[in-house]
Amino acid sequence: MKDGLVIGFLSVIPRKRTSRAMGWVLRTRPPKFVLRTFLRWYIRHYRVDLTEVEQDVADFDSVVAFFTRALRPGARPVCPDADAVVGPADAKVYACGLAEGGRLPQSPELDYAVQDLLGGDGRYDGGPFAVLYLSPRDYHRVHSPVTGRIIGYRYRPGRLWPVFPAATRKIRDLFARNERLVIRIATEDRGEVAVVMVGAFGVGRMAVTFSDLITNTGGAAHEAELDLPIAAGDELGQFEMGSTVVLVFEPGQAVWETEPGVDVQVGQRIGRATRSPD
Repeated sequence: MKDGLVIGFLSVIPRKRTSRAMGWVLRTRPPKFVLRTFLRWYIRHYRVDLTEVEQDVADFDSVVAFFTRALRPGARPVCPDADAVVGPADAKVYACGLAEGGRLPQSPELDYAVQDLLGGDGRYDGGPFAVLYLSPRDYHRVHSPVTGRIIGYRYRPGRLWPVFPAATRKIRDLFARNERLVIRIATEDRGEVAVVMVGAFGVGRMAVTFSDLITNTGGAAHEAELDLPIAAGDELGQFEMGSTVVLVFEPGQAVWETEPGVDVQVGQRIGRATRSPD
C-alpha cells in the first residue's frame, strides 16, 4: 500500500523538474556540521563501507560528492582473464539470461523490448543481458565490462520513474521509458556490447568520462560516434543518486557466471565472453 501511494504521488508531480531541484540541493555546500550529521546517519542507515573510500567523511563538501565518491586504488581488482566479462558496477543482479524474442524482463509480470531500451538497435535481439541494481549503499561509478573501443553513445532523455521493485511491477516499459545513456563498446573479436546507464527519480543525472555530456539538464536526444580505447575495469561514468545498469551483448557473445540475487562488484568476473559459431 505504501509503495502504491508513492507511485501514485510520483505520477502527478513533474518528476524531471523535481529531480533537477533535488540535484541542485544535493550539490550545494551546506554548513559542515549539517552535512557531517546527515552523512553519518546515511552511512549507519545504509551500512556504507568507508574502509574502501579514499576520503574521510569530513572531506566531502556535498551529498553528491559523497554519493559519487571514489574508492582507494586497488579496492576493486579487475579479473585478468582474457575471456572475462567483469562487473561494471557494485550492484545486485536483478535479472540475467537471454533476450528471447527481443524482450527483457522487468518483473515477473512485465517485460519490454530491448530495441526500445537501446534506441532502436536490433542487433542485440536474442543476446545475453544482465540487469544490475545499484542500492543507496553502493559505489556509484560505472566501469567497462570488457576491453575494446568506445565507438559511440546514444542519449535518450525520458521519464524518471523510481526503480524499486513495486515500481517495476506496476509501470510498463519502465527501463525503456526512463532517462538513459547507451554506451557502445566494440571488442576485437567478440562483437559489440551495450552498457546502458538508466536514470531514476531523485536527481536523475549521469555523467561520463569520455564526453562533457551530463544528463537530465534539458538536452535533446542525440547520438555521437567515438573511437576511444577502453580496458576492462576502466571507469565509464557515474550516477548522481541511483540507479540501474543494463548490459546487453550480441547473440552468442557471452555466457553468464552469475545469477539473480547475487551481489557483484566492479572488476569481478561475472561471465565469459565467447565467439559466435562460424
